[in-house]
Amino acid sequence: MKFLDRTKIYVQSGKGGDGCLSFRREKFVEFGGPNGGDGGAGGHVWAEAVENLNTLIDYRFQQHFKAKPGRPGEGSNRTGADGEDVVIKVPVGTEIYEEDEDTLIADLDEPGMRVLLAKGGNGGFGNARFKSSTNQAPRRANPGQPAEHRTIWLRLKLIADIGLIGLPNAGKSTFLAAVSAAKPKIADYPFTTLHPGLGVVRLGEGQSFVIADIPGLIEGAHEGAGIGDRFLGHVERCAALLHLVDGTQDDVARAYRTVRGELASYGHGLADKKEIVALTKADALNENEIEDKQKALSAAAGRKTHVISAAANIGLKPLLGELAATAQAPGGEEEYQDETTDAGWTP
Repeated sequence: MKFLDRTKIYVQSGKGGDGCLSFRREKFVEFGGPNGGDGGAGGHVWAEAVENLNTLIDYRFQQHFKAKPGRPGEGSNRTGADGEDVVIKVPVGTEIYEEDEDTLIADLDEPGMRVLLAKGGNGGFGNARFKSSTNQAPRRANPGQPAEHRTIWLRLKLIADIGLIGLPNAGKSTFLAAVSAAKPKIADYPFTTLHPGLGVVRLGEGQSFVIADIPGLIEGAHEGAGIGDRFLGHVERCAALLHLVDGTQDDVARAYRTVRGELASYGHGLADKKEIVALTKADALNENEIEDKQKALSAAAGRKTHVISAAANIGLKPLLGELAATAQAPGGEEEYQDETTDAGWTP
């Protein structure tokens, strides 16, 4: 299924039914009086977050949603039927914006959340509503209220515990494939990941967490270079970021600072999130190279870094342990301690 995380749709509620202008006509009843019923209410348009969706691709092919109008009232004080509502089902994590793409209407970040997008018109009053002691034969009925038209934008932000970031070819897709059942595209050229993906990491004793993989960032991504930074929104909800740095690069510190600079330029609090840093592709380096590059990366990051190889299953267990602890305690309230990594890298 093709991934789509942004789309525009048009919604229209149902018009209210008109009130009825009618009088009771019955043999031997000389003054029957008004008996026109009210019109039915028009249908509403709702948006609802559901769990079994993970893309907005359905709304590429259907962009117009119209609720049913209310039925007009009838004689004998019969009220018209209400119009049926329309429910637009979207993935959990969908944000709904006005046509200007800046005004947020709702953020549906929990299953079952609903928001009213277009309210149906009320039904008009029939002439029986206007009967009084001084107006016993009203010849007046109200029309139903008009429908509500609206153009809105849907933006999907994936719900995950850990977000994967890094330069292209840093080993993010290989890592995701090694620790979860996800099957992302893996190749030896940049930008093999063109769309965000999710993977569930399952550890022992029923422990699990979700990782979101996004396309790699390059210098100038916030200005549109490469794929740009539009997919960074998918890691805004994560408890922490896992920053992978390719160990085969000559200057790992510069690679780290490039991505951090793009996070700061993007804003939205990403630069302030808890970050875990790992040097990847350890199987392609000798021990001296690993030691030098780990020191350089740790100095640039200002924290201890992991050394891993997803392809050779090196260093994954302590890293996954820290990620699991972080996912369970968002904001870094608890710190993960693993004595096996205190003495430096070990294959």
